[in-house]
Amino acid sequence: MAGTRLPDLSLTEWAVLALVAEQTTHGFAISKVLAPEGDLGRIWTVPRPLVYRALSVLDVRHLVEPLGEEAGDRGPTRTRIRATRAGKSAVDRWLRTPVPHVRELRTHLLLQLRLLDRKGVDVHPLAAAQLEQLTPIIESLKDQTACSSGFDRLLASWRYESARAAARVLEGLLAESDHGASRRGTRAGASGRRSP
Repeated sequence: MAGTRLPDLSLTEWAVLALVAEQTTHGFAISKVLAPEGDLGRIWTVPRPLVYRALSVLDVRHLVEPLGEEAGDRGPTRTRIRATRAGKSAVDRWLRTPVPHVRELRTHLLLQLRLLDRKGVDVHPLAAAQLEQLTPIIESLKDQTACSSGFDRLLASWRYESARAAARVLEGLLAESDHGASRRGTRAGASGRRSP
């Protein structure tokens, strides 16, 4: 299944590609979204030079393509960029793929969830897939904590607690979804009933 394999990109390159896939844009606009005060920058901050480096990598890999130049507001011209079909497809698959490591939950998963939210796409399938991926990891880390000592125990304990915290957040997100669906179903059922 080589066609469905995700490209090997850094998190910065994924963030930039996902932003280009949202709409035709340019590097300066992307760098504003990924700045510390930007919408995605509060999760994953990327300095402007790294945004342009990522765009160059994505262009070489045929995931984005330039469309021409436009005048900047107060400065040099800007190259308009759009995602290729392959780029859009890669982003769609990446946004459905749970992260494999606990250390990636804080940045990688939060970034995916925010990007899905920006697109108006339901985040619950990714949350459910991530929770399913986390369950055996949590059990393994629990065992590692019990069977280790010294710094190894501290590290396993840290990872275990981090994974459990993420699992609780995901469980809460999914429970809210279930609760909201049951409320909508109750209201739909109530509005569909007729008075005798």
